[in-house]
Amino acid sequence: MEMPESVKIVEVGPRDGLQNESGELPVAVKVELVERLAAAGLPVVEAGSFVSPKWVPQMAGSGEVFRRLTKRPGTSYPALVPNLKGLEAAISAGVDEIAVFVSASEGFSRQNLACSRVESLARLRDVFDLAGARGMKVRGYVSCIAGCPFDGDVPPVEVEAMANDLAAMGCYEISLGDTIGVGTARQVRGIIRQVTADLPRERIAMHFHDTYGQGLANVLASLEEGIAVFDSSVAGLGGCPYAPGATGNIATEDVLYLLQGLGISTGVDLSMVAETGDWISSLLGRRTESRAGRALQAGRQAGG
Repeated sequence: MEMPESVKIVEVGPRDGLQNESGELPVAVKVELVERLAAAGLPVVEAGSFVSPKWVPQMAGSGEVFRRLTKRPGTSYPALVPNLKGLEAAISAGVDEIAVFVSASEGFSRQNLACSRVESLARLRDVFDLAGARGMKVRGYVSCIAGCPFDGDVPPVEVEAMANDLAAMGCYEISLGDTIGVGTARQVRGIIRQVTADLPRERIAMHFHDTYGQGLANVLASLEEGIAVFDSSVAGLGGCPYAPGATGNIATEDVLYLLQGLGISTGVDLSMVAETGDWISSLLGRRTESRAGRALQAGRQAGG
């Protein structure tokens, strides 16, 4: 199968990235982060999450972030919502696209969502009903596609079943997430082939974490399987607060560098993303986890 000529990057740093960082940032900084990423040409910037601040304190203030945002025409700013209450809060903040999430593994669903997989889907029906009534686009996440911290191996048929259920409920795109970063290229190919037996590749996105250093290899394997949408996080921010040992998402800068080398267009300015990654990392008191970002910043300093 031929690799795609262009790829859509879904930037998840302001949500999936920040939610697992120990430092909490002021709303003004979160707004600037989202706006800088959008200015770099990223077509989708997941800007926040309407979950309980009790469970994910870093996402407190997401409503204020959306109210203050200056949105760029043509850029999408989805928000993650776990339930109807979260959707109602998102609507009041002016959100017009949402993301919902389920798990491919039973153990992770019970630990993360405090319910079974079947119950998690049932809980989302009201969310889909209200979102549909308001004409809102809904994106779906399936977590733990390659392994679970509680159940171990996850059969690809389980991923397929959850992806099909989300698609049937109305998700226009399904993001398959290797939440704990254990997946390998061969395994990822098998998952993609299983899921795309039912769903077109155009509706599938991949979401990799880099716990075992396999993130970019898995992106390349996915590209070779015809996948053209990838989630990534500026500076490699994040992890998962409910997945012990999971490290950050693959870094947007590293994915962009790979795609640039393959001649695949994204419409994103790598240099601007690297500068933003360096900036947000310094505010968090850490270095950027992006290899490409560090190299670009070192080259800029040496040349300047």
